[in-house]
Amino acid sequence: MMARKMLILLALLIASVSVLAGCGGGKEGEAALETVTILYPGERSDRMDEFLQKEFADKMASELGLKVEVVFVPWAQYWEQKDIMLAANEPIDLYWDGLPDLSTIVNKKQAMALDDLIQQHGKDMLKVLPKEQLQGATIDGKVYGIPSAYAPSSAMYQLVAVRQDILEAVGMTEVKTPDDLKEFAAKAKEKFPEMKGPADIIFKPLTRYFADEQYNWIAVEDLVVFGEDSKKAYSYYETEAFQEVAKFNRSMYDGGLYTEDLTIKYNERDSRMQTGLYLWVEGSLGKEMEIIDAVKANAPEAEIKTYLLAEEKPRYVTAAGGEVLGMPVNAPNPEGAMKFINWIYKSQDNYLFALYGVEGRDYEIVDGRIKKLTASEFFYEWMFRNQNYQLFGPEVAQASIDQYKSWDDDAVRSASLGFRFNNENVKLIETALKEVAGKDMAAIRSGFVDFETEYPKAIEKLKAAGIDEYVAEVQRQLDDFLANQK
Repeated sequence: MMARKMLILLALLIASVSVLAGCGGGKEGEAALETVTILYPGERSDRMDEFLQKEFADKMASELGLKVEVVFVPWAQYWEQKDIMLAANEPIDLYWDGLPDLSTIVNKKQAMALDDLIQQHGKDMLKVLPKEQLQGATIDGKVYGIPSAYAPSSAMYQLVAVRQDILEAVGMTEVKTPDDLKEFAAKAKEKFPEMKGPADIIFKPLTRYFADEQYNWIAVEDLVVFGEDSKKAYSYYETEAFQEVAKFNRSMYDGGLYTEDLTIKYNERDSRMQTGLYLWVEGSLGKEMEIIDAVKANAPEAEIKTYLLAEEKPRYVTAAGGEVLGMPVNAPNPEGAMKFINWIYKSQDNYLFALYGVEGRDYEIVDGRIKKLTASEFFYEWMFRNQNYQLFGPEVAQASIDQYKSWDDDAVRSASLGFRFNNENVKLIETALKEVAGKDMAAIRSGFVDFETEYPKAIEKLKAAGIDEYVAEVQRQLDDFLANQK
């Protein structure tokens, strides 16, 4: 009996060694592949899983000699897990984050300087990501990330993507003001009780509407804004515009038009909108094109249209897009990660393959338009969007495409474009402020709590945490930055 067990264990051991050998070496005579590990937000669909294991894996192996492993983390846990994994020096070569947080990322030692890697392995990328785009991720003269979305960007995050079919069904044609949005939500609730209301509190579009001068966020957790006219830094939560936003959102909550999910699960706003059961979400130019397929998968009759509140106010270009790809300081294979990014931008064929899958199976091109044949997402279009390669779906009106392409023609370059706040001198203060912002101010901003009673208490906490000293430090660095721009 013992001899039989030993034979079974020996057989299992031989099988395990065979499997490991097969995974590491591939076919006999082939060179071992270098591994690149990407940390990625969201859920892995069945088709994406198949794509990564088959067609994509084959192309990475044959063209780059790489084995690309994608580690998916659900949106709700992504940023926390990213910090934990990078702090633990887990083998991550590439990850995504928001470009406005680049300084914090660098100060946390989560991103290495990429200048040498770009010169060595990113030459093709530079053909479609201009120098000005990369300068948007520059700190102290060095590039610390790839601003991967290159597209018209003025009034970023100040637009509202609305269910136009529902809007017209309740007898309205457009939205121009917060009151229009409130009317829309109320009418939709009455006529379409199965709908769940707005997917988002849209505080940045509302701020645009209520602010006397346009604001641009220039620190973490939306703590500080830059006044485009005054060229000064302000505590956002103490501005009159914020107070008006909070009061409006409180009226929406009191009217039963907001749900508690908008506060408790704020980061899931895009996921909510894509269920087809919600009325609007914050966006930038082209948001409707970005989400329409996902929405239609759940609500085939859906139409999305994007509106800019206070359209007469100037539109500022405040950043080189909103996305950044970073490589950790301790990345095992940063060269491979840069080769992968460079490969995506090397040609339109590569770009479409990464973003839309296999032509003929996952998408087709008809009359210069791209038609998706599957509802599955591949590498996110919004993350890698590039105006040199971008194609539009057959359902997108030509007028919308024309507006998209000319959107930045009348835009104004923000004086703060390229400014990166270094929190090195105020880290402890920033930590305390983030706690107040994440708990007290977030609830007030979304209308979840009574403004009149809770706002004064929250401001006291903000003051006690050191907001005045923090804003003063932002202003000091901002003054230096603006002086060097002249």
